[in-house]
Amino acid sequence: MGPAVALLLALVAAPARGRPLLLPLDCADVRNSGGAKPSGVYAIYPAGPASPLHVHCDMESDGGGWTVFQRRLDGSVNFYRSWDGYKNGFGSTSGEYWLGLDNIFILSQRRRNELRVDMEDWQGNRVHAQYASFSLDPESFGYRLDLGGYVGGEAGDAMSSHNGMKFTTYDRDQDVWEKNCAGHFMGAFWYAACHTANPNGLYIPDSGSPHGSVYASWLPWKGNGYSLKNISMKLRPPSQLQKKN
Repeated sequence: MGPAVALLLALVAAPARGRPLLLPLDCADVRNSGGAKPSGVYAIYPAGPASPLHVHCDMESDGGGWTVFQRRLDGSVNFYRSWDGYKNGFGSTSGEYWLGLDNIFILSQRRRNELRVDMEDWQGNRVHAQYASFSLDPESFGYRLDLGGYVGGEAGDAMSSHNGMKFTTYDRDQDVWEKNCAGHFMGAFWYAACHTANPNGLYIPDSGSPHGSVYASWLPWKGNGYSLKNISMKLRPPSQLQKKN
């Protein structure tokens, strides 16, 4: 899908109260469309009215309106996937899933977004990390990550060291290590050499793997040797901070 298609306005011809009805580009639009909106699966249209995209919307965290593009809950979905898997997406939006790099790219191009990462340990402690902006380059540039500054959260900053990196899977090595970070650490991510965050790593409840830092982990909070109970990554326009109920 070319940039021109990705930047189409999502518009329905049928009028609503005498005006055109704009289809939601993201979960922020869903949230702001009127009425109470619980967290759950909704259809959004970042690539235009002919291309609905189903996503999980977080309508609770910090005022809601978050479009979730990565979600780990219970280890039911295998996240050790190929390039095509991460490009196109996998899993179920009602459970664990990765939205797909193509879709994440389109979402990041439609409007400026901030990034939030929520996580929980096995004792029920919940923390988050937040970044001022998040966007991706297209596939021709390796889906390179452009991340804004860390703006807070109890989890600490694990993503800044990944800023500017291309996405790496076990069958497409785009990191800056002499080996393949994805293959060595059993995940897929914007690895450098290699990681301080590995949210797509192995989901192992007892953190008992003998293979080193291969877990779904967040270094500043629990260290690379701790497999998190859950972790999710999500986007929202910064302007939503001004539109809380």
